[in-house]
Amino acid sequence: MMNRLFGGIGVMAMAFTLAVVGVNAFANQVQAAEMKADPKLQECAKACSDCQRACDLCATHCAHLLADGKKEHLSCLMHCRDCATCCAACSQICASGGPLSAVMADCCAKCCDHCAKACEAFPDDKHMKACAEECRKCEKVCKAVAK
Repeated sequence: MMNRLFGGIGVMAMAFTLAVVGVNAFANQVQAAEMKADPKLQECAKACSDCQRACDLCATHCAHLLADGKKEHLSCLMHCRDCATCCAACSQICASGGPLSAVMADCCAKCCDHCAKACEAFPDDKHMKACAEECRKCEKVCKAVAK
């Protein structure tokens, strides 16, 4: 009876040891993957993050213009808001090197193109011009990742 008890404890200790070793091996794989982060994806993540902030600023600017009665800025506000959301998601996925990075980058490039066109409709507005420029930069980097 005592042999079974010690045998059971031994098996449990062995299982625990294997579990700890497995977790450590997985953690080491994650660290190795982080060290080998694709520079192209990291560049895309940064461009998307920069674009997201520019679009958020432009959306706020458009909201102020709408409050002043300039209804022609509604479409631009909506484009900037949607583009900012897409850029934020793309930045997160590319930063982690996710398997859908290329798919997300393709989507983001298209969103940036639409947003840039909406902002370019107001060439004399410095906020919209800056947003359009960031969108075009982001679009270019995202297209390179999407290939």
